Amino acid sequence: MAASALSNRLVSPISLPSKPKPKAISLQPKFSLVKFPNTRFHPLSRKTTSLTTFCSSDAPQHDTPIELRYPAFPTVMDINQIRDILPHRFPFLLVDRVIEYNPGVSAVAIKNVTINDNFFPGHFPERPIMPGVLMVEAMAQVGGLVMLQPEVGGSRENFFFAGIDKVRFRKPVIAGDTLVMRMTLTKLQKRFGIAKMEGKAYVGGEVVCEGEFLMAMGSE
Repeated sequence: MAASALSNRLVSPISLPSKPKPKAISLQPKFSLVKFPNTRFHPLSRKTTSLTTFCSSDAPQHDTPIELRYPAFPTVMDINQIRDILPHRFPFLLVDRVIEYNPGVSAVAIKNVTINDNFFPGHFPERPIMPGVLMVEAMAQVGGLVMLQPEVGGSRENFFFAGIDKVRFRKPVIAGDTLVMRMTLTKLQKRFGIAKMEGKAYVGGEVVCEGEFLMAMGSE
């Protein structure tokens, strides 16, 4: 009986510890997650189709060079034509080009603000900002282009900036900006030579200055 038990022990299989299975090796490169500000999708989401997309910025890709991408403002009235209407001269002529014109009704004009403008050395030496009063003056000159027309009866010898109301400055205008100004006639008292106008000035499509203007004009 004892011999039989011993025989059974020797014949029974010996359980050996199982070998660990080898781990699968991934041949794909590992990328660390990078957070991009103002991105619409995660860089490794399914929307990403290539490594180029992962590394590129959010700026849209264009085949056209940036210098050819944006058309220039149209020229309805150039500086020589403006000088024929307005009596202002350097350094106080603050309108460079008219890009839309409706005589006696409205006008849109631009002022290219450059570091060479004579007011920047003093306003301010360390931070060049166009003075608000000069923005208002430039807008009034655009108003003069609207009113100094035969249809309205204005005279350049007797045309004056009579008053302003509800003027607000929304953002600073700095060297390098293009100031786009729209002036619209809202009320005309031809008998008294008084015109009321509404004006807005923009930089990059955002309002930087707005207000109501009162013009006094006399007949020739």
